[in-house]
Amino acid sequence: MKGLSVVIIGGGAGLGALLAEMAVAEGATALGIIDLNAAAAEAALAPARAAGLPHAFAACDIRTADAAHAAFTSVAQALGRVDTLINSAAIYPRKPILEISDADWDASNAINVKGTYHMMVAAICQMRTQDPIGHIRGRIVNITSVDAFKAHPQNAHYAATKAAVVSLTKSMAQEVAPDGILVNSVAPAGMATEKARESGFLGELAKASPLGRGGEPKEMAEWVLMAGGPRNTYMTGENIIVSGGYIYA
Repeated sequence: MKGLSVVIIGGGAGLGALLAEMAVAEGATALGIIDLNAAAAEAALAPARAAGLPHAFAACDIRTADAAHAAFTSVAQALGRVDTLINSAAIYPRKPILEISDADWDASNAINVKGTYHMMVAAICQMRTQDPIGHIRGRIVNITSVDAFKAHPQNAHYAATKAAVVSLTKSMAQEVAPDGILVNSVAPAGMATEKARESGFLGELAKASPLGRGGEPKEMAEWVLMAGGPRNTYMTGENIIVSGGYIYA
């Protein structure tokens, strides 16, 4: 991420917070965090503060266009420019397919799909106005999931939203390629997070992977940063599956 100004949506915790830490470690020049939880967003900026980098956060409910655009604009203005947007905000509800209500569908779509879309549009509006670095004006990386490609019990509405984001990524990539903006997504499999350890889910992850283990969050984050970093100058409209062989597509 050397030389790039990075904004992470949902960067207050989990994979998003790890991405913030790693982006700074890899040489990002500025960091922005947008998250529903203001305290978490501010805390995730600690690596940038420690490194003396420009930084900004905004608390935002990304389900509405006005709120999403206002939050992004405030962060972009504080940073000066945005070279990379990472969409990491999502909810992961679980419910048997015959019990999914309209409210369940609406909540999943509003955050996982519509919120991602709002932040992409906000970023593109900003990126189009700024001078390119080389021939690239910006990069967008959406976090999807292997669930978009492989069915799991009690997971239909989440999986459907992630499949929608894969499709949205491809459509957006095609439209903004002439502007020098690259749009890709990364689909992680199950990760060996602290929550997975506490739930006893690691054994299931190990059985599901030909490598015999669940992926570490850092292993997933590396691919996100590659797609959003300066080494990516030609790949767009792609979905990178990082599953340890759990699925092949």
